[in-house]
Amino acid sequence: MCRWLAYSGTPLLLETILYKPAHSLIDQSLHSRMGVETTNGDGFGVGWYTEENTGTPAILREIGPAWNNRNLREIADHVRSPLFFAHIRASTGTAVQQTNCHPFRHGRWMFMHNGAIAEFHRMRRQLTLLIDPALYPDVEGTTDSEVMFHLALTFGLEEDPPAAVARMTGVVERIGREHGVEYPIQMTLAISDGERLWAFRYSSQGASRTLFYSSRVDTLRKLHPDMAFLQEVSDDTRLVVSEPLGDLPGAWNEVPESTYGIVEPGRDSLYPFTPQAA
Repeated sequence: MCRWLAYSGTPLLLETILYKPAHSLIDQSLHSRMGVETTNGDGFGVGWYTEENTGTPAILREIGPAWNNRNLREIADHVRSPLFFAHIRASTGTAVQQTNCHPFRHGRWMFMHNGAIAEFHRMRRQLTLLIDPALYPDVEGTTDSEVMFHLALTFGLEEDPPAAVARMTGVVERIGREHGVEYPIQMTLAISDGERLWAFRYSSQGASRTLFYSSRVDTLRKLHPDMAFLQEVSDDTRLVVSEPLGDLPGAWNEVPESTYGIVEPGRDSLYPFTPQAA
């Protein structure tokens, strides 16, 4: 499986989140505590929107491990962003190649995934043929994750992300069970259009991979008044992570099973998630 984080809030240098925390994503690439694999070294990716938010996010993806990549270290020291994704990959069977690294991008949209479609090789053709023909040429890699993204785009991601993801999930479960797969999908997802951030936690088995969100900054300031970092960021600042970045008391909350959340300026909310027929 994989580990990922999504940040939204006060513009920060990427290194502030990627490298500085005690259990940063870079540390997790070698020493994951909650993932299926301890080591996540099958590639990585970072995607970010600029402070001017011109619409299309920048993407950096590499096939090597994150822990010793000089390019990642270089940009993390110099790129500042109000909304960015970072992902470290542990392949579930598809090739280690750049086009299989997350996050994936379509126009202003970014998407990343931890989990898998069970027995994907058996249903790949059937799922791929459901992708809108206009979107099909954009599928560059061979992962189940990229197929999930393009199915969600096919089912209306740009108009209504939760409904589109629900339809995508419903299709995967239906086709999986047609192939005799009892628990077809396992997923935590992050999706953004540069303004808002959606995060999903769901699995057919009801035992999803871990996902956490950070507590409100004003609450954390009261708990930890000596932390300079908390004085520098806005109340709207949020992190969503596969695995907590440290052990700061009160900082992390588990996303409930079968739930999605929305982070946007001024508010954030959690809602129940249920697959739908497409």
